[in-house]
Amino acid sequence: MRYHSFGKTGLFVSELCLGTMTFGGSDGMWGKIGALQQGDAERLIGQAVDAGINFIDTADVYADGVSEQITGQALKNLKIPRDEVLVATKVFGETGKGPNARGSSRGHILDGVKASLKRLQLDHIDLYQLHGFDPATPIEETLRALDQLVRHGHVRHIGVSNWAAWQIVKALGISERLGLASFDSLQAYYSVAGRDLERELIPMLRSEGLGLMVWSPLAGGLLSGKYGREQQAEEGSRRIAFDFPPVDKERAWDCIDVMRPMAAAHGVSVAQVALAWLLHQPQVTSVIVGVKRPEQLADNIAATQVSLTAAELAQIDQCSRLPSEYPGWMFERQGEFRRKQLDGASIK
Repeated sequence: MRYHSFGKTGLFVSELCLGTMTFGGSDGMWGKIGALQQGDAERLIGQAVDAGINFIDTADVYADGVSEQITGQALKNLKIPRDEVLVATKVFGETGKGPNARGSSRGHILDGVKASLKRLQLDHIDLYQLHGFDPATPIEETLRALDQLVRHGHVRHIGVSNWAAWQIVKALGISERLGLASFDSLQAYYSVAGRDLERELIPMLRSEGLGLMVWSPLAGGLLSGKYGREQQAEEGSRRIAFDFPPVDKERAWDCIDVMRPMAAAHGVSVAQVALAWLLHQPQVTSVIVGVKRPEQLADNIAATQVSLTAAELAQIDQCSRLPSEYPGWMFERQGEFRRKQLDGASIK
C-alpha cells in the first residue's frame, strides 16, 4: 500500500480509502446500495486496516446516520488506535424534516458536526467535507462556520464533494482574503467510464494543490467485469436497483472490451485493471472503494499491485477519451508553442 501526501497538508493517506456507503442500509435507496450490519462491517474495516488502508470515508446521510454509527463502533470494538486511522465524513444532505435540516448554512454545519462526532464516538473528525454545493447559502457563511470548527479542534481539515471548479476557486479566494481555513481536497466521481472532471477540475486541482478522492471508481459496478456489451445487468443487481452514476454505456463497453485481454494477460480481474488505471493517474490521491464482501475488498486491494505498461495506459486512454469540447480544443491549439518552450523543445 502506497501513501500519498494529502493536498498541501502534512497528512499522508493510503492510495485506497474504505467507503462505508454499504453500511447500515435497510429500506429505500440505502438498502439497495448495501445493508451490512455491525459484524460484517467490522470484518471489512479490520481487513482494510490490516492491508494498510488508513483512510475511511462516510457521511451523515448514509443509511440516515447508521453508517457513521457502525463505523465509530467498529473502530472502538477493533481497538484501532485513533492516530492510525483518518476518518472523513460529510455534511450537506437532509437530516431532518424542517426547512433548515439541509444545506451548508452555519446552523446545519454546527448541528451536523455535533451529531456526526456523537455517532462516530470521536473527539475530532480528520476531514469534514461539504457533500454538495448549496445555492441558498453564501459561501462566506459556510467558510466561517467551517473555520470555527477547525479553530476549535472539532475538525482537522476541510474539503468539498461534487463542486464545480469555479465554485472551489471562489471559495479558496474568500478563505485567503479573510484568513479562514481553506479546502484541502475534492471528492469527485472519476472512472474509466467517466472522465468529465478532466475538463476543468483536474487542471484546477493541479493549479491549487488540492487532493483528489475518487468516488465510484468502478462506475457503480459497471466496470466490475460482470457486465459487457453481451452481458447486461440482471434483475436484482446493483445497476438495476440503483443505476448510478450516469454512464455512456457504449463507451464503457468499448473500454471493457479493451481491458478484458489486459486483465487476462496480468492474471487479474477487469475491476483491478480499472482501479489500476486510476491509481496511475498523477492527480489522484486516494480511491474510495465500497464493498459488500471480503473477497471484493481483497480484489480491490490487489489492484494496488497491478502495474500497467505505457502501451496499456495509452489503449485505455484512447477508448475512454472524452470528445473535444470548447474551450479545451482552443487551449490545446493556442498553447502548443508555449508548451514546447516549457518542455525545453528547440524552437525554429
